[in-house]
Amino acid sequence: MGKKIYVGNLSYDTSDAGLNELFQAYGKVVSVKTIVDRDSGRSKGFAFVEMGTDEEARAAIAALNGSSLDNRQIKVNESIDKPRTNDRY
Repeated sequence: MGKKIYVGNLSYDTSDAGLNELFQAYGKVVSVKTIVDRDSGRSKGFAFVEMGTDEEARAAIAALNGSSLDNRQIKVNESIDKPRTNDRY
């Protein structure tokens, strides 16, 4: 399992700082990146959190998947890297 975690079903008001604070309870947070729409600048409702170790990532996933954040039940699981394609022409 990797150290990168997918966090979905986020409120559009959830901030990187809020996610950082939530995940710090389970270990060292290396980075937090909320994905935003490039045209509107508004959150797309999901983010990626990178934890310091695999054990910390597993603990965060086990504890936070299905929990409530900003009045939304969040989805927390291991991030799976998708291969990039250059088919966009």
